[in-house]
Amino acid sequence: MALGTDSGALDPVMVFALVGALGVGAQWLAWRLQMPAIVLMLAAGLIVGPGLGLFDSARDIGPLMGPMVAIAVAVILFEGGLSLNLHSLRDAAQGVWRLVLVGAPLGWLGSTLALHYAAGLGWPVAAVFGGIMIVTGPTVIAPLLRQARLARRPAQLLQWEAIVNDPVGALAAVLAFEVVLVIAASETVSGAALSMVWGIAVALVLGFGAGWGVTRAFRGGHVPEYMKVPVLFALLLGVFALADSVLHESGLLTVTVMGLYMANADLPSYAELRRFKEHATVLLVSGVFILLAASMDMERLALLDWRAGLFVAVTILAVRPLTVLLSLLGTSLPMNERLLVALTGPRGVVLVAVAGLFGERLVALGFEDAARLTPLAFALVAATVVLHGFALAPLGRALGLAQKGPPGVIVVGGSAFSVALGQALAKLDVPVLVSDPNHARLRAAREAGLRTFFGDILSEAAEHGVEVMSFGQVVALTGNDAYNTLVTSDLAPEFGRDNVYQLRREREEGARHALPATLGGRRIAGGLDYQALARRMAEGWRVRTTRLGEDYTIEDWRADNPDAVPLVETGEGGAPRFIVGEDRAEGGAGVHITALAPPRAAARAT
Repeated sequence: MALGTDSGALDPVMVFALVGALGVGAQWLAWRLQMPAIVLMLAAGLIVGPGLGLFDSARDIGPLMGPMVAIAVAVILFEGGLSLNLHSLRDAAQGVWRLVLVGAPLGWLGSTLALHYAAGLGWPVAAVFGGIMIVTGPTVIAPLLRQARLARRPAQLLQWEAIVNDPVGALAAVLAFEVVLVIAASETVSGAALSMVWGIAVALVLGFGAGWGVTRAFRGGHVPEYMKVPVLFALLLGVFALADSVLHESGLLTVTVMGLYMANADLPSYAELRRFKEHATVLLVSGVFILLAASMDMERLALLDWRAGLFVAVTILAVRPLTVLLSLLGTSLPMNERLLVALTGPRGVVLVAVAGLFGERLVALGFEDAARLTPLAFALVAATVVLHGFALAPLGRALGLAQKGPPGVIVVGGSAFSVALGQALAKLDVPVLVSDPNHARLRAAREAGLRTFFGDILSEAAEHGVEVMSFGQVVALTGNDAYNTLVTSDLAPEFGRDNVYQLRREREEGARHALPATLGGRRIAGGLDYQALARRMAEGWRVRTTRLGEDYTIEDWRADNPDAVPLVETGEGGAPRFIVGEDRAEGGAGVHITALAPPRAAARAT
């Protein structure tokens, strides 16, 4: 079952299982080791492909490789389009439009020059590949942004540029290829122009039409809830294939426009659809990168020489920085944000896939140097993935655009207990944000020097106004049990269910009041509810922090504070660990334990 008809060939089912296991395994291992996931996926693909020879795309899945990658990229781009909410642009809009309208042509020109003078390609091949190099890799930028925790505006610039310029780059390559066909007398000028205009028009109409149609159908209740995702997938694949049949690579434009339309249509089911697509995208990105790396063979890699290294260096160190800095010249963006974007230009699977497609067509037309397109594309992808995978977060921190230290804590509710807990965490250098829709209840937090957000933490204003990437945990401490449950349930997919906490509800025992495990957050504060905490604070209980060491252990602390309620443990420079349910504080040398202690209780406060 594991072997095909050819000796040593893997059965396609085994290939899919291997790719899935390697891709998801690499992402999980990267999470555990705090390493860039893209780098591990690339390494895994190289090991099972050209390294050990376990997987050969031509031998094991043959003609399925191209369609699989094309469909995966279409879904990834559509999910990227779904994240492009125009309301979230605001102060980043000027930079985004500059990078698209000015940066794309400049990047095309700069890349073409680098390919001709550094890589040694002829002008026709360099022009086609230069168009493809406009693409900065939506398959790569999302995992990198997730890991680097950048400030909102530079993250938006990188995300929008990657997604919008992806179809633009593919279409630029199509345009250059049409010009080559005209030069080679394979097509007339009028025929090439008509083909381009017609293809782009069809792609735009299909994208807007599909987005408008599915939005109307979902909002009007014409599609049941359980069929929304299947209908969306079927429509997505249909319009992608239809647009691509009219003009190669125009399907990428179609799915991006379709996702962009839906992202700004205020669909009630938008959040559920996007979360499902995000999960699918994680799987697809994993699989595509494994396939990309594993499909390389030694024969193609042998085409790389010193010119390839020069080309990669010129692209990373000269073409990308100059393109971005010239594009953003005269904008209001500060220089540190311009530098971050200028020095960050990862390339992804779209570059290799499209380069392979046009490389084969150009070779068929007699341009022998086009055989180097795929290995050059792979070299650029590998270099930028490794470089930016390890350098983006340190670069962001060096420029003051990424979170330094442990992820922060969002405290929802401005009660006396919330402020006391926030102050204790802030003294340990943990970033804290206190949120409350009542401005008066935030007064104590402001006077204590804590960052505050006036409004509902679930509001659109919070989504676009709070630097969520700076925070890793949410604690709902309001006096409204239902609201605490709503906040933790809504934010759990974004922060992780292990990182959302709330107080015990006043009535949660018994079948009539117990909620399913899918709702709400983990219980903290020793199982005390809001009223019990408020009474203790009124009686003089205080939130205190004690540093443990070899001469004062957790057992000593428990003996001195028998009635104290442990809340949080914080290691040296580490993220806080909230003590949940019946869990006990673990302690350890150098650990700070924060607890709710009664009046005059003995404690070693830091």
